Amino acid sequence: MHQSEEEKIELEHQAAKIFMRWYEKNTGKPIRHIWHNEPIRPDVSCMLEGERLDLEIAHLYGSEEEAMAILGRELTNKTRQAIRDLAHDEVNSRLLKALNRILENKSGKRYDSKRVWLVIRNAHPAWSKSEIKALEHLITIPEPHAFEKVWIVGDMEGKTGIVRLYP
Repeated sequence: MHQSEEEKIELEHQAAKIFMRWYEKNTGKPIRHIWHNEPIRPDVSCMLEGERLDLEIAHLYGSEEEAMAILGRELTNKTRQAIRDLAHDEVNSRLLKALNRILENKSGKRYDSKRVWLVIRNAHPAWSKSEIKALEHLITIPEPHAFEKVWIVGDMEGKTGIVRLYP
């Protein structure tokens, strides 16, 4: 397995663990035992109230260039300039575009699963759970999609909790 694939799986597992911890804290319903799946299934599976639940995990970075910076990649001058250029865009507009782009991409996927929740982990340090919640009414989840529920983890470390976006 390549290092980038290992990193992706590790980020997905971190996001799932954070989400599960908050879900259990907020609802009192035990959610346990995560394991990674093959591509035809969602990224991670767990058990919720004795039944299998699959979680498709996505990370909200903003742009590919910002993802590289957030993940600590070595940046070229071109990438640094692209990040500087983004600073001129309105923050909430960028957040909404990035979030809707993830939802658009994920809504086209189909899974070999009975129950799938989409969990998006906000990795962008300039965006907060409260900003995401404030834009909730503007978020577009294309139909049809495979998700029973859509959630956001408010920040990379999971300190601010989760928000349900759908339904």
